[in-house]
Amino acid sequence: MRMIKDNLVFLSWLLLSAAILPSVAQGQDLPNILWIVSEDNSPLAGAYGDDFATTPNMDKLAGEGYLYTHAHANAPVCAPARNTIITGVYANSGGNQHMRSTYEVSDVIRFFPELLREAGYYTTNNAKEDYNMAGEHTRSIWDESGGEAHYENRERGQPFFAVFNGHQSHEGTLHTKKPAGELRHDPGQVTLPPYHPDTPAIRHDWAQYYDNVEDMDTWIGARLKELEESGEAENTIVFYYGDHGGVLPRSKRYVYETGTRVPFIVRIPEKYKHLRPDGEPGSQVDRLISFVDLAPTLLSLIDAPIPEFMQGQPFLGNLKTPDPEYAFMFRGRMDERYDMSRAVRGSRYRYIRNYMPYRIYGQRLDYLWRAPSTRSWEETCRSGGCNEVQNIFWNTKPAEELYDTENDPWEVNNLAGDPAYKPVLESMRQANRQWMVNIRDSGFIPEAELSDRSGNSPVYDFMRSGKLPLESIIDAAEMATLATTADLPALEAFLKSDDSAIRYWGATGLLILDEQAKPATAALKEALNDPSPNVVVVASEALYRLGETEAGRAGFKQVLKASSHSARNHVLNAIDSVDDESDEIQTAVISMARQAGTLTRQHYDHRAAKLLLDKWGIETAGHGFETEW
Repeated sequence: MRMIKDNLVFLSWLLLSAAILPSVAQGQDLPNILWIVSEDNSPLAGAYGDDFATTPNMDKLAGEGYLYTHAHANAPVCAPARNTIITGVYANSGGNQHMRSTYEVSDVIRFFPELLREAGYYTTNNAKEDYNMAGEHTRSIWDESGGEAHYENRERGQPFFAVFNGHQSHEGTLHTKKPAGELRHDPGQVTLPPYHPDTPAIRHDWAQYYDNVEDMDTWIGARLKELEESGEAENTIVFYYGDHGGVLPRSKRYVYETGTRVPFIVRIPEKYKHLRPDGEPGSQVDRLISFVDLAPTLLSLIDAPIPEFMQGQPFLGNLKTPDPEYAFMFRGRMDERYDMSRAVRGSRYRYIRNYMPYRIYGQRLDYLWRAPSTRSWEETCRSGGCNEVQNIFWNTKPAEELYDTENDPWEVNNLAGDPAYKPVLESMRQANRQWMVNIRDSGFIPEAELSDRSGNSPVYDFMRSGKLPLESIIDAAEMATLATTADLPALEAFLKSDDSAIRYWGATGLLILDEQAKPATAALKEALNDPSPNVVVVASEALYRLGETEAGRAGFKQVLKASSHSARNHVLNAIDSVDDESDEIQTAVISMARQAGTLTRQHYDHRAAKLLLDKWGIETAGHGFETEW
C-alpha cells in the first residue's frame, strides 16, 4: 500500500469518506454495477450496423439499454488506457502514457475501487489489471482481484462493483492462424478498409477476427446469464465496453477511429431509471465520452463526491455534466517504438497532431509483426502491389491530420491542408494545445529525461511542481514540428536554452527540416556535447541525414553506452530509422548487448536491439550474449 506522505491530503480524504457515509447507510439502495470488458475490438457489432458481425448478445443488450455512438479510449492500447480508467486522470498527465511503464503514482490520486469500497461496495476484478504502474500500487485496492474474483463472495445485501475481462478478441488471438476450413466468417465476404491491400492473409485475419468477436459475444452472453441466475439483474447497472480499438494493422496503437473508438453499452434497470440518459431503452446516445469519464461517472451514479484531481466528466447520474465539445486521445511509446501523437475528436471531425512526423506510421514492432496481415501488407507494398492510399502507412507522417469521420469513416482523406477546413483545423489545434496545458502533459519531456528530472517524485507531482516551463516547452514543440526555413534562427536558439526539453525540440525541428537545416550543421555538432542523451540522439540523426555520417555515428555510439534503458531504446530507434548497417554501428550494438549479458523482452531497448540484429542477420552465438525470446 502506498505511503501517505502528506497529512493534509490524508485529512481531506477522511473528510471525503465522511461525506460518503450517508450513501453507505442506504445499503442495497445503491445499485450493483457490473462491467463487462472485452479487449482490442472496435464496434464490429450488429448493433453498430455491421451486418457481417455475429453479435446476438451485444445486440440484445443494446436493445435493452443505451448504445453510445461516440465512445473512445483515450489511448489506443491497453495499459495506458486502463491507467486512465483506474485513476480518472489522463495517463499522459501522470507520466504513464508509455506502454508498460511502472512509474510512481502520486499520493494525490486515489483509485476509484478504493472510493467505491469506502462507499460500501464489494469490489472484484476478474482478472486483468494492466494499469501501467508498479503492481504494489494496486495490490490492495480490490476486495478480490484474480481468476477467482466474483461478486458472489460479498456479504449478504452488500452492493457490488464487479469487472470481468474477456480475452477472446485480443490481438494475440491472430498470431495463430486458424485453418481456413474452421473459419465461420467467409474471408471472401470481408469488406476491407481502403488502406489494406486485398491479399489472402489480410482477408483471413479479418475473417478470423470476426470469429473472435463472435466468441467474445458468446462470453458476454454467459456473463449476463450468470447475472440473471444470481437474481441480481434488476438491481444491477451493466456496462459493456471494449478496452480500445483494434486489432488489424493501423487500428490498435494508432489514434484513429479504428484505434480509439469502442463499443459501449449501458443497461440500467427500471429500479434506477432516474439514472438513465435521455430516451427510452434501446436508444442511441451521441454524447462524446471517453475512458477518463468512467471513474467520475461511477461516483456520480452513487451520489458520491468527485475528487478534484479527476479530469473526466460524468455522463450519468446526478452529477452529470453538459455534453462536452471534444474528447482527447494520446499516443506515446508503443513497446520498443517511440512515437508521439495527440488527437482531438469532435462530433464529426478528428484532428491528429504528430510530434514525431519524421517517423513512418508502420515502424516495425515485434508484437504487431506477429500477425500475418501486418507482414502481408508490408510485403505487398514493398513489391509494388499497393496503391497510393495503401502505401501511406509506410511513409513518414504529416505534422497535422484532419478527417471528416462522417464522410470518410476510414480516415484516408487528410483535410489538414484544405483551405476550406482551416477554421476547423485551427479550432481543434487550439483545443489540443489548451488540453495539454491544462492536464500538464508530460509527453513533451522525452522518457529518459522525464525519469531523470522527476527523480524520486511521481511524475504527476513533478509536472505540477513549477520546476519546468511547460507552456514554453509545448510552444517549442508546436513550432519545431511545423517549422520552415524561416524558423532556423529560432530552432538554433532553442538548442542553447537552459531547459533540456526545449533543446530537444530545437534539435527535432532541425531533424524535420532535413536538408533545409544545413546552415545549422555547426549548431547540431555542438549539440552532440549536450548532457541530455535525448538531445544527442536527435542531433545525431539530423546530422546523419545531412550527410555528416561520422558525426552522427559518434553521437549514436555515445548514447548506446548510456545507463538508461530509455535512452538506449531511443538511439536504437534512430539507428534503425537511418538504416545504418555499418560495421562500426553493428559492433557498438553488439557491445551494448554484451554488456546486458542476456537480451530479454522485459526491456524495450533489448527488443529494439534484437530487431536490429535480426535485420542485420546477426546470430547471437559467439558474440558474448544470449537472448531469451
